[in-house]
Amino acid sequence: MSVDAVIHSARLIDAGEIVDHAWFAFTGGRVTATGTGADWRQLAPRDATDAAGGWLTPGFIDLHVHGGGGATHDDGAEAIATARAAHRRHGTTRSVISLVTASVDDLAARTAMIADVAEADPTVLGSHLEGPFLVPERKGAHTESLLRAPDAAAVDRLLEAGRGTVRQITLAPEREGALDAIRRLRAAGAIAAVGHTSADAESTRRAFDAGATLLTHTFNAMPGIHHREPGPIPVAIADERVTLELIADGVHVHPDVMRMLFAAAPDRVVLVTDAMGAAGSADGAYELGGLAVTVTDGVARLTEGGAIAGSTLTQDAALRTMVHRCAIPLPAAVAALTRIPARVLGTSEIGALHPGAHADAVLLDADLRVQRVWVAGEPG
Repeated sequence: MSVDAVIHSARLIDAGEIVDHAWFAFTGGRVTATGTGADWRQLAPRDATDAAGGWLTPGFIDLHVHGGGGATHDDGAEAIATARAAHRRHGTTRSVISLVTASVDDLAARTAMIADVAEADPTVLGSHLEGPFLVPERKGAHTESLLRAPDAAAVDRLLEAGRGTVRQITLAPEREGALDAIRRLRAAGAIAAVGHTSADAESTRRAFDAGATLLTHTFNAMPGIHHREPGPIPVAIADERVTLELIADGVHVHPDVMRMLFAAAPDRVVLVTDAMGAAGSADGAYELGGLAVTVTDGVARLTEGGAIAGSTLTQDAALRTMVHRCAIPLPAAVAALTRIPARVLGTSEIGALHPGAHADAVLLDADLRVQRVWVAGEPG
């Protein structure tokens, strides 16, 4: 048996374990065999990469990202390609493409555009609409005048525009019609996420019982934990059906709190970037959803008002933050970038390096910096 290529002599981090002297072989963009030691030589690969004891992980998956490399997803297919290339260099092999609040007409057009992009580029996993079904008092970097309740006609129009590629919609469960919208999303196979909300514990619980399964950028744009008014976060932590997004840049959430979240909801935290166009680019003036943003020392804030406006985070930097600053075990931190987001999406074809999976992989050095990336077996 011959294969296209082999990566060998790696310290593999996959499925919550570390395997020394590991190798995996791929053909036609899929993993075909795995093992340890020197058995890979029998496969007569046309190409072999010596990992030289480096860390090898499945490709990272970002469920929540708005742009990068100076480009913003809302600006079209070319901007998406630019942002994808920027994040791929940092280990993100597949992404859900996030959009900020806009009119339903504009969002429908952009969602249809993403469906076209996803048809041509399988590393684009579909769209995430972060709005417009949010509450004004928790709007963050969203245009307040465009926020609205999630009526059935608007939800159905967005789902239809996406032609089955709308993966996630973030909404505030206290909005009129939100519970019905959650049920519609679930019936359509899309994820309903709770976020940009002032919901109390009971409203949040009703949303999860209606079918919401994700908490958008936990701790941000929602009430904090209060001992008499717990809000959404403790309810999400207690509910095994719910996965919690976390922006691990050390700006959105303090490292002590990130560590607490990993301990409180083991195997249910997913690391997202919520990155805007400045990720992988320079400080300066940007725009997000029609709002002016200023990036200083890598921190993005609205020019007017100073609210945090997404991040400039990449997923390899999130990994280093969790391991080096929060003391999260490396297998758990890697799972939050790979296996757990794949589970949220309901697939085992990505986020892992078992036979049959897509050959997406990241090689990291001892300091967890990206050395090489493969997407469907091709160097990224």
